[in-house]
Amino acid sequence: MRSVGFWGTGSYLPEKIMTNKDFESIVDTNDEWIRTRTGIRERRIAADHEATSDLAFHAGQKALEHAGVAAEEIDLVIVGSCAFDMYLPASACLVAERLGAKKAAAFDLETACTSFVYGCAVGAQFIATGLYEKVLVIGAEVMSRIIDFQDRNTCVLFGDGAGAAVLGPVETGTGIRSIHLGADGSGGPSLYVPAGGTRLPFSASTLEKREHFVRMNGSEVYKFAVKVMGEAAFQALDKAGWTQEDIDFFIPHQANLRIIDSSAKKLKIPMEKVEINLDRYGNMSAASIPVALDEAVREGRIAEGDRLILVGFGAGLTWGSLAVHWVPPKR
Repeated sequence: MRSVGFWGTGSYLPEKIMTNKDFESIVDTNDEWIRTRTGIRERRIAADHEATSDLAFHAGQKALEHAGVAAEEIDLVIVGSCAFDMYLPASACLVAERLGAKKAAAFDLETACTSFVYGCAVGAQFIATGLYEKVLVIGAEVMSRIIDFQDRNTCVLFGDGAGAAVLGPVETGTGIRSIHLGADGSGGPSLYVPAGGTRLPFSASTLEKREHFVRMNGSEVYKFAVKVMGEAAFQALDKAGWTQEDIDFFIPHQANLRIIDSSAKKLKIPMEKVEINLDRYGNMSAASIPVALDEAVREGRIAEGDRLILVGFGAGLTWGSLAVHWVPPKR
C-alpha cells in the first residue's frame, strides 16, 4: 500500500458578499444575535448564473495549477456536495469535462458537510492500491439555493464556495496517516431536506409547505457536533499513533465558533493553531474544510513536516477525520 498525500489545493469563493446586516430586512434577526451564537459575520452567495459545478470547476482548476498537474493526468474526479447541479448527470462528470480530464472516471459523493473528508478517504484508496496515480477531490456547495430565507434559524448559517485537492503518491510514511469515518442514521431527521427525492417527490403541496429547503434541529445538531468532533479527532490520532502534543495544526468543519472552540479545548490546542474562516464565509458544508485547508497552505500557516488533523461532521448524521503528515511531493 502506497502512502498518499496532498499534491496541491485550490479554492473558489463567489464575489457577492451577504453580511449579517443584510438579513435584518429579510427575517427577524440582527448582527449581534448571529455573531454571538455562531461567530459568523458574512458569507458568499453564488451569482444567478453559477451552479455547484461552476464553483467546483474553478476550485479544481486552481488545485491542478498548484499541484503542477495537467487535467489530462487526472485518473478520477470526486465531487462532494449536498447541492448538486441536478439529479443526473453527476456534477463530477460536468467538472471533469470542463477541466479537460478526458481519461478520468468521475462520480459524486454525498455526506453533506463531511463529503470532502469522505472523498479524500475514498480517493486515497485508489492511489494506495496502485489502481490510480492522481485523484482530484472537490467539495463544492451552492447552499443559498436549498436554504429557506424565511427560516432565520438556518438561512443565516450557510454560504457558497468550493475547495479542492489533488491527491497522489508521496514519500513512504508521509501524507494521510490515518482515516476515521462514521455515520449514525438515527440522527437523519435532525438535518434534512424533506422533499424532492423518491420518498416525497416535488409537488404543489411540497412547494407550498417549503419542504424542498433544509430543515434542522439546531440544538440536536449542536450537541452531536460537540461530542463527535473531539471523538473523531482522537480516533484519527490513535490510528496514526500520534498524541495531542503532536498536532501542529487543526482544521475543523466551519459550522459554529463555539463548536470549534470546544473541540480545540478537548484537544488542548491553542486557537492560533486552529484554522477559522467561518466569520467570513459561514458554513459552506462540503466546501468548508478544503477552503480552510487551501487558505492555510497558501498563506503559509502550514509548513512542511506539520502534523494536521482535519475533522468534519454533517447530515446523515456523519463524521470523519484525517491525520495528515504534510510533506509536499518531490517532483
